[in-house]
Amino acid sequence: MRRGYLIIIVLVLSSLACVFINLATQAPTPTPTSAPAGTKIPTSAPVNTQTAPSIPASTPTQTLDITAAPTSEEPTSTPYPTSVLDKQMASEINLIQTQVVEERFLQPKHPVPVVLLSPDEVRQNVVNDFLADYTDEEAADDVYELSAIGLLEPAFDMRGLMINLLSEQIAGYYDPDVAEMFVVQGQGFQGPERLTYSHEYTHVLQDQNYDIRNGLLYGDDTCEVDTERCAAIQALLEGDATLSEAIWYQYYSTDQDKQQISDYYSSLKSPVYDSAPAFLKDDFVFPYNQGATFVQDIFSNGGWSAIDAAYRNPPVTTEQILHPNLYPTDKPIPVDLPDLVSTLGDGWREVSRNQMGEWYTYLILARAADENARLDDSTAQSAAAGWGGDEYVLLHNDAASATVFIMKTVWDTTDDAAEFASSFEKYANTRFGLKAAQQGDSLTWSYTGGYTSLYHSGDTTIWITTPDSTTAQTITGVVQP
Repeated sequence: MRRGYLIIIVLVLSSLACVFINLATQAPTPTPTSAPAGTKIPTSAPVNTQTAPSIPASTPTQTLDITAAPTSEEPTSTPYPTSVLDKQMASEINLIQTQVVEERFLQPKHPVPVVLLSPDEVRQNVVNDFLADYTDEEAADDVYELSAIGLLEPAFDMRGLMINLLSEQIAGYYDPDVAEMFVVQGQGFQGPERLTYSHEYTHVLQDQNYDIRNGLLYGDDTCEVDTERCAAIQALLEGDATLSEAIWYQYYSTDQDKQQISDYYSSLKSPVYDSAPAFLKDDFVFPYNQGATFVQDIFSNGGWSAIDAAYRNPPVTTEQILHPNLYPTDKPIPVDLPDLVSTLGDGWREVSRNQMGEWYTYLILARAADENARLDDSTAQSAAAGWGGDEYVLLHNDAASATVFIMKTVWDTTDDAAEFASSFEKYANTRFGLKAAQQGDSLTWSYTGGYTSLYHSGDTTIWITTPDSTTAQTITGVVQP
């Protein structure tokens, strides 16, 4: 299972729910200077009023009823006590839903229940779901993998970081598994909460129209075996919701909302996020930042109808997200590695088999745990940009506390492969503390506690990291031409 912390980001925050953990490094979502094509602009933003703007003719005239949290007579899927929405809050939520429907041009299929929880209850709810999905053993496997590719130190407490991160700043979320919206009570429903709700209600419309779990195949089981595809889908979902949120902020939020949002972000502190590994911080915001750029590019060429079409033909790689001009025609090149458990012998188990993708190839080069080994962003981006397809396998021997990592990448051109090999050499020389030795078509590094080689021929590179040169030779004989 690769990127185990993505159980937080992909399989908890987005498949359990899309939890808003506000980041101190992020200002409010930037807003367009003019409404994108296909967006209905209200003649004036409603100010301190509960009267909804007129709804386009294509929108059903049904009322977007707010379903309050169930009473004791009504069964609920949440194990926590809830409070019924007061009339003022229900009216405000109903208005925001109407506004999002108006500007996003997606129709609700049915009302969504809104459940009020205290901040502690929301945190416990999310953490409990995380703990149920992420065992100590899975966390250990993820550290084996992330340390093998240089993104974490071997003794890093990934599970502890994730629990603390989830407990830091949670404003509310939509859970597609139970089709309910969870809102934090007791801290007011002000500008930041209203902005968050506009984003989250976009997820409701996405789910009701495109079925996040079964239609987009975005769930625990499918994402565990294909994280690259799910990272691309998450970027579509979050980029869409971020654009919708930006439009709501510009055309519907009141002056009071804007001031409260500005005050909130100017004083926001997020020490757990700030102390997280560099790659994790970048990866956490990837679906929001790069996803929003991807969606905006599609939007500029066809409005919301083009975004809706993307749900019927979703992106499949982070390469497509990073380079919208490659969507939807540039598909990943199939790459297959053989079964290596039998090659290595008794005691070895396959921990994960997946795609690394362009985004993670970039992170490896640019966000290494060893700051001295990091390449500058421009070099790392250029080296990763020629990605065509890959497969990697991670194996571990528990008794020997040994790890083997193999990644085979096919690049778009031979020049792309050569550029990556050159950049990897610079990165590895610093990471492993010695210059590479040339052995035929391979560069090798032999260092205390391990051995790494990079094979390069034509449009293909093969990265192998093993405990020693003997194990590397065994693997090389199986995976290299």
